Amino acid sequence: MKLPFSDYARGAGVATDLVNTSALVRRSTGEMLVDPTALGRFLSEFEIPVDHAAPGRRLTEEDLEQVLALRQELRALLECDNEDRVAEGANALVRRAGMGTSLERDADGRWQWYVSTGPDASLADELAAMIGTGLLGVLRTLNHDRIRHCSSPVCDGMFVDTSKAGRRRYCMPDLCGNRLNVAKHRARRLAASAPDGSADVTEADRKKTAGRSATPGQARRPDGTRRRD
Repeated sequence: MKLPFSDYARGAGVATDLVNTSALVRRSTGEMLVDPTALGRFLSEFEIPVDHAAPGRRLTEEDLEQVLALRQELRALLECDNEDRVAEGANALVRRAGMGTSLERDADGRWQWYVSTGPDASLADELAAMIGTGLLGVLRTLNHDRIRHCSSPVCDGMFVDTSKAGRRRYCMPDLCGNRLNVAKHRARRLAASAPDGSADVTEADRKKTAGRSATPGQARRPDGTRRRD
């Protein structure tokens, strides 16, 4: 498998997709990668172009265990607030399967830098190389602050924002953004139904209402922030 350094958005996207498959993030549905079959669906659904996802390749329990371990490692890396340590971690991910860089022409005849993975690389190592390449591209081209926690008060997801404007707020916009809109709608209804018809909804009320839009998960600090190592 050849990974173009210039296409960092793909690897960053895989990082976002993988880290948000855990039960920590998917509170209402639970763990997404429950068995090798589910892992295969994940690769197919998100169109992750790894050799192990080729037709006829059967994923194993060992593949699943290694990918889950990679996910845990990735979560810790994304939560790290030290830019140099993130770069070190991303480089280490690339080295797990990378055979070195090469300068080759792409389909349009332009020169591109590529990282190639070894023929015996595991699925987890292929994913690691792809994710590592993506994170390095983000650090080099964009900024470390593009690695973020989801803005939803009831979500513990993370994401890598590769958008041009850099204004993404949610790990899964269609889901987390909708949760927040539902919470705000309920808060407005609570305020409208107050005894005097004009009472403001307190911050505690808003948090309580937001929590009803998803299955309860890990609590945050009293000020709403998360701990980052």
